[in-house]
Amino acid sequence: MKYILKKVGIFLLTLLGISVLVFIAFQIVPGDPTARLLGTQATPERVDALREQLGLNDPAVLRYFRWLTDFLRGDFGGSYTYAMPVSALISGKIAVTAALSGLSFLMVLAMSIPIGVLRARFAHSIPDRISMVFNQIIMSIPQFFIGIIFTYVFGLVLRLFTPGDFVQYAVDPVAFWAYMVFPALAIAMPKSAMVVKLLRSSMIKEMSEDYVRTAYSRGNSRWQVLSRHVMRNAIIPVVTLLAVTLVDIIAGSIIIEQVFAIPGLGRLLLTSVIGRDLPVVQTIIMLISVAVISVNYLADISYKYIDPRIRFR
Repeated sequence: MKYILKKVGIFLLTLLGISVLVFIAFQIVPGDPTARLLGTQATPERVDALREQLGLNDPAVLRYFRWLTDFLRGDFGGSYTYAMPVSALISGKIAVTAALSGLSFLMVLAMSIPIGVLRARFAHSIPDRISMVFNQIIMSIPQFFIGIIFTYVFGLVLRLFTPGDFVQYAVDPVAFWAYMVFPALAIAMPKSAMVVKLLRSSMIKEMSEDYVRTAYSRGNSRWQVLSRHVMRNAIIPVVTLLAVTLVDIIAGSIIIEQVFAIPGLGRLLLTSVIGRDLPVVQTIIMLISVAVISVNYLADISYKYIDPRIRFR
């Protein structure tokens, strides 16, 4: 319990530090959101009046603590650009990005675990060496470039989906998930290759340990040794990579949304940064930070339950 409380304390301090950095960054970056909102009607008098209305003339420290207090109460403020509550603006987009990230992570698990185990089982064979080459190639290709290739090949050439023709879940759930397949696959492929490489190496290392020979001497088959003994110990470093992978998937989802024209948090974040819509940007970055840091800390805590040796130490 003391360990978990310590982690929670560090978690909260990390989020506080991120909130300060995000707020300071937008005070330093040049540009006035009121000038963008007023456009050609941006006279000095109107700019000052709008800044007063939005509370931008208040001291920076006051504005930060006012925003932080409201955020902790669940009030994310109002968007400068869209003239609506930020919570209403991002509610549907969170679901879209979460669906894309979740599907991508499931694809990583579905592809990497079986392939990694098979490669460890048949290590140093010709199929393993061939797959190693493909693995390295896939790892080296950026997600957005895979997305561009998928858009051209599967969208424009094979016409398996229509690029830009995104359908909301409420309108057609089947079309929604069908459109998500190729973006999710573009995110998942490089990450799966990384997990496969680590799982294969970890399992091969564990197979040389004494407890494996003991398991064989008790009459266990190779698959029984792999599944019951080797896999449990080999998965420890893989859990760390999977946590990092999930974090990367969240970031990758934001990028891939631009390639496939998916109206999620990524597209909204980009337009809000350009438009200097501070309440929207702060909220999205904080929510992403909460998700990312939560994944890392849950992974840290899970080690204590996956491996009894860690819990003992």
